[in-house]
Amino acid sequence: MSNKKEKIAAKQKENAFLEGSVFGALIRFALPVLGALILQAAYGAVDLLVVGQFGDASSISAVGTGSAFMQMVTFIITSLAMGSTVIIGQHIGEKKPKEAGNAVGTTVVLFALLGIVLTVLLELFAGNIVRILQVPEASFDQAVTYIRICSGGILIIIAYNVISGVLRGVGNANLPFLFVGIACVVNIVGDLLLVGVFQMDVAGAALATVLAQLVSVAASILVLRRQSLPVAFSLSQCRIYAVELKKILNVGVPIALQETMVQISFLVINSIINEMGLMPSAGYGVAQKIISFIMLVPSSVMQSVSAFVAQNIGAGKKDRAWKGFFTAMATGCSVGIVIFLAGFFGGAQLSSVFTKDAEVIAQSADYLRGFSVECILTCILFSSIGYFNGCGKSIPVMVQGITSAFCIRIPVSVFMSRLPNASLMLVGLATPVTTVYGILFFAICFAWMRRRMKELI
Repeated sequence: MSNKKEKIAAKQKENAFLEGSVFGALIRFALPVLGALILQAAYGAVDLLVVGQFGDASSISAVGTGSAFMQMVTFIITSLAMGSTVIIGQHIGEKKPKEAGNAVGTTVVLFALLGIVLTVLLELFAGNIVRILQVPEASFDQAVTYIRICSGGILIIIAYNVISGVLRGVGNANLPFLFVGIACVVNIVGDLLLVGVFQMDVAGAALATVLAQLVSVAASILVLRRQSLPVAFSLSQCRIYAVELKKILNVGVPIALQETMVQISFLVINSIINEMGLMPSAGYGVAQKIISFIMLVPSSVMQSVSAFVAQNIGAGKKDRAWKGFFTAMATGCSVGIVIFLAGFFGGAQLSSVFTKDAEVIAQSADYLRGFSVECILTCILFSSIGYFNGCGKSIPVMVQGITSAFCIRIPVSVFMSRLPNASLMLVGLATPVTTVYGILFFAICFAWMRRRMKELI
């Protein structure tokens, strides 16, 4: 027992989040997170890439819409798992390994139940979902097929994201990177075989994705059995602990609800663009795959800030948490400028990676020109979200997400799409406009927090 405690204490001591260079700690954590996100985004991108080479515009539209929906589901799961990441991180900062283990056990049971429910619902209502998204008739059946096959692997998707969330909560971002790397390799091989060789088209792409994630989860379980983590956890703790469940849900539900609303707003935009015709739909599908990569830098920043702030708040180091927030924001914006230039001026070149169709490439590049400034703005927004999540104050995040989605992004997108000579560039501008609102929202929240702190002193 004493040896176990010594190992846990050693792991806690090694945790760079709580001491040393703030920039160094964030970079060491953010880079493998970014790598994992890049490879995770590559799932859908590889699907679209291979289908774009062997299929036609209807296949591209089906995979674009189907993977966008599945990406939404994955983002919601990841957002809910952020509650576990934050609570586990806070327990680590408080030097409470047993409570951290209880949080892990609660997380396992909670997400297993969620996976079962989601599998049933998505299998039953895949057709209704595709109809709501107004997928072009030529792509309808293929989109349904893609969603149903991917839905069959929801439990696998959840397992990967839960394992990754737990590991990031204890400050380990390297193992999630390893696991998703394995999945990406398997997915590429699977796509080439099932789509390229066996001509299974959209169904082959979806099946390759599920099989890849299955291999990743199997590998993660094997590796974790040999790891020493700073939590006191055993299989007997795989049950619901009411105290930990409340904490996880208090943080995770508002984040998940916010992400749900944001993703629904993007699906509404997808539906709006689908109404514009097959070529805009296919172009938007390609653009979204590129954007899924573009947005990885701010997403890795957000996850890093959340984990960093959670542990430092738990350890009572509020000034260090605040410094981490500003450091992450400045770093993210610096990289965001480079990505903005690539998206604005090189949209056609980036789009040509996914398809040979000149009209689809032109439509995709048009959307990217309108969207590209988001690459800078969103680093500020996501750093703010990461800070509030790490503090366990997810209500402002939820309010911002809901109001921005339904009061700004959707109305602006509808307005832009109905202008004379409407283009995807105009629709693309809706997202950066929305982000400006989000930045102003959090600026007000930060000002209010600082005033409250002064009043309490």
